[in-house]
Amino acid sequence: MSRSLRSYLAGFCMALLGSTTLAHAQPAPLDRTVLPIAEPTPPTYTELDVRSTQPPPPFKVQAPEGAPNVVIILIDDLGFGATTTFGGPIETPTLDRLASEGLRYTNFHTTALCSPTRVALKSGRNHHTANAGSIMETATAYPGNTGKIPNSVAPLAEMLRLNGYSTGAFGKWHETAPWETSTSGPFDRWPTRQGFDKFYGFIGGETDQWAPSLFDGVTRVHPAKKNGYHFTEDMTDQAINWMKAQQSFTPDKPFFMYFATGAVHAPHHVPRDWIARYEGQFDDGWDKVRQETLARQKKAGIVPANTDLPPRPEDLAAWDSLPETHRKLFSHQADVFAAFVGHTDHNIGRLVDAIADIGELDNTLVFYIAGDNGTSAEGGMIGMYNEMSYFNGVQENIEDMLPLMDKWGSQETFPHMAAGWAVAFDAPFKWTKQVASDFGGTRNGMVVHWPRGISNGGGLRTQFGHVIDIAPTILEAAGLPEPKIVNGTPQTPIEGTSLLYSFNDAGAPERHTTQYFEMFGNRGIYKDGWMARTVHRLPWATGQQKPLDSDVWELYNVKQDFSLAHDLAAKMPDKLESLQAAFMVEAQKHHVLPIDDRTVERLNPELAGRPDLIGDRTSMTLYEGMEGMLENTFINVKNRSKTITAELEIPEGGATGAVLVQGGHFGGWSLHFRDGRPVYEYNWLGLKHYTVESPTAVPGGKATVKLDFAYEGGGMGKGGQATLFVNGRQVASGRIERTQPLIFSADEGADVGVDNASPVAKGIGHGPDETRFTGRIQKVTVAVR
Repeated sequence: MSRSLRSYLAGFCMALLGSTTLAHAQPAPLDRTVLPIAEPTPPTYTELDVRSTQPPPPFKVQAPEGAPNVVIILIDDLGFGATTTFGGPIETPTLDRLASEGLRYTNFHTTALCSPTRVALKSGRNHHTANAGSIMETATAYPGNTGKIPNSVAPLAEMLRLNGYSTGAFGKWHETAPWETSTSGPFDRWPTRQGFDKFYGFIGGETDQWAPSLFDGVTRVHPAKKNGYHFTEDMTDQAINWMKAQQSFTPDKPFFMYFATGAVHAPHHVPRDWIARYEGQFDDGWDKVRQETLARQKKAGIVPANTDLPPRPEDLAAWDSLPETHRKLFSHQADVFAAFVGHTDHNIGRLVDAIADIGELDNTLVFYIAGDNGTSAEGGMIGMYNEMSYFNGVQENIEDMLPLMDKWGSQETFPHMAAGWAVAFDAPFKWTKQVASDFGGTRNGMVVHWPRGISNGGGLRTQFGHVIDIAPTILEAAGLPEPKIVNGTPQTPIEGTSLLYSFNDAGAPERHTTQYFEMFGNRGIYKDGWMARTVHRLPWATGQQKPLDSDVWELYNVKQDFSLAHDLAAKMPDKLESLQAAFMVEAQKHHVLPIDDRTVERLNPELAGRPDLIGDRTSMTLYEGMEGMLENTFINVKNRSKTITAELEIPEGGATGAVLVQGGHFGGWSLHFRDGRPVYEYNWLGLKHYTVESPTAVPGGKATVKLDFAYEGGGMGKGGQATLFVNGRQVASGRIERTQPLIFSADEGADVGVDNASPVAKGIGHGPDETRFTGRIQKVTVAVR
C-alpha cells in the first residue's frame, strides 16, 4: 500500500470514527453469502477542492487468493463401460492421461437423462428441486417437472461470476424451457442469464454436427464455412480462443468453463478417417465386448473381483443368433460410435493442451465426466439411419439400411446404433440411459485432475458421488461459502456433498449416503450401501406402461454387488420395505411426487399441461429475418390442414431461394422458388421427397403465392393434397402420401427467406448464402384448420 493511500485511509478513519487510535482499523471482510456482494458505503467529503483530497480505493470483487480455474467437461450419452479409462474398448487417451495424473471416480452418478443431469450438475440441487424432472420438452404443470429453473436455485456459474470469476459455456445447453426459446424470451434461463459471460453452442437436446443450429449468447449465428466442418472441432476452437483471450486480458482472474459436447448423442456424426481407425473392432459383437470389458475392469481394479454380469435384457438378441448381414450392419454402427467417442476425446485433448500451453493447467480443477447418463438405447433393436424415425414412431428396416453403411456417420445420415451396443458400453450393468433405477443409466466414470490440489495422482476413488456434489466441491476448492441469497432471492440449500474430502484420502468414509433416483417411473434409492429399485419402463418402450403401484421392487447390497446382479428382496423383505419408505420420504421432499411415467403424451403441451407459446392460435404471421424458430415456438402444422400465404415482390428475371421452410435434410417442408417457379416440397424423414411445382415462372412485380394442404385425416402421419396458387390462380397440385406426425427436427427450426443449417429441399443450395430469397418478402401467413 502506498504512503499516500495509507495517509488517506488514516485520515478517513479518524474523521469517520472520531478517534486517533487506528491500530485495529481493518477493511471489513466481504460477505460472500449474499450475492452480488454489497458495495461499501461511499465516504462524504467536506473539502471544496479535489486536489486536497484522496479518493477511496476502488471496490472490486476478486476471487479468493489462489482460487483455481475450473473446467467441467461433460460428454453426452456415454456409458460407464465405453472408455479405456474405465475398462472399455474405446480408446480415450486424453481421459487416460488426466486419470494417470488425477483421480478416477468409479462410484459417481448422474440422473439417467440429459437436461436433469445438466441442471443438477450446475446447481448442486436434485433435478426435481430445480424443476427438471425430465427433459425440457416433456415438462408438465407439476412442481418438480415444470421445466423452469427457479430463482431460488441459482446456478454455480452465477455464484462464481459474482465472486470474481470469468465464465464461459460451450456446446450443448438443453436447460431452457421450450416455450422460452423464441425471440420474445424471456431469456432468464438462457446461458447468459444463468451465470455465463459467454455462450457458444446449441440450445436444445441435439444437433447436426455437420450443420448445427448455433447461438452466440442469444444471437443466432452460422457456423464457419469450411470443408470438413464439425461442431465438436468448432466449439473447441471457440473455447480455446475465449480462454486465451480471458487470460490475456485478466491473467489474475480465474475462469470457469463448462464444456459440454453434443457428442456422443445421436446423430453419430464423425469424419471418415476416424471411422477407419475402428473398422472391424466390434465384429465379435456386443456379448463378447461386454464380457471382455468386465474382464479388463476386474484386472484394473475398477470393479471388485467378484462382480458378475447381469443377464442381457430379454428383448435383446444374442449376437450369435443374428444373421450375418445384421451383424455386419450392427458392428459398423459400433465402429462409427467408437470413432465419435475417439474424435471427441481428441478435441478435449486440444483444450487441455491449450490450458497447459498458457501455464494454467496446474491450478485448473478439471472434472471430465464421461457421460450425462448411460449409453443411449434409443436406437431400438436395429439402430436407424435417421434418428427422427424413432421420434416419429416409424420403424426402419435392416434391408434399407444395409446399402447406406458406407455413408453411416456422414452428412447424408442422422444415425443411431442398435440397443445391444448401449448395454455393452454400459458394462458391467444391465440397463441404459433413461433407466434411473439401474447403474447402467446413472453410473458414469469421472476423472478429476488438479495437480495443485491432488497430492498423489493416478488413484481410484470409490466413495458414492452424484452430479449434485460437483457444485459444492468447486465452492470448497475455491474457498467460497454457499450463498444464502442470490440476486435478491433466498436460496434453496445446496443438496450435494463436496467431494473435496476424498481428493487426498482414498479411504475416507463416504459422506453422500442417501440419494434417490427417478425418471419416467423408473425409480430407486441408494442408502448406506444398499440399493432398492424398480424398473418400471424399458428404455425402448413408448406405449402404455403397467400401473405404478404394480411395480416389483428389488434389493441389492451395493458394497458386495457392484453390478446389481443379485436381488436380495425375497431374503430381506424388511430391509426392502424400509428403503421403499425412505424413497417416499425423499420423493415427497424433492417434488418427485406425483410420478409421471408418460413419454409420448408429454411431448404434447396440451396433454402435459405446460405453457405453449402459440397455444390455440390458428394462424401466425411471419416476416423476413425471422429465422431459427424452434419447433416448440412455431405454429404446429402436423396432422392437420394448412395454408401458407406469401406476399412477395419478385425481381425482374424471376426469383430463387427459400420463402418459408421448417426442418432440415432429415425431415420438413419448404415453400421456395427454383428457376423462377414456386415449389412446395415435403421431405418425409429424408427418405422421400414429394414435390408440387408450378410449370411456369412468376414474372417480376408483386405476387401472392399460396400453398394449400388438405389433410386427409384418419389418424396421425397421414397424407393429403397440396395445391399451389399464384395471384389466386391454381398452378399445380399433387398428393403428399405421408407426413411426419410428431417432430421435424430437434434443433432445425423454421426460417423465413432462407434455409439455414441442412437443406430441406433439393436443388436450391445449402446454407444461408445459397438459399436466400432473391426477391422481397412482405409477409408470410401460416394458418391451420
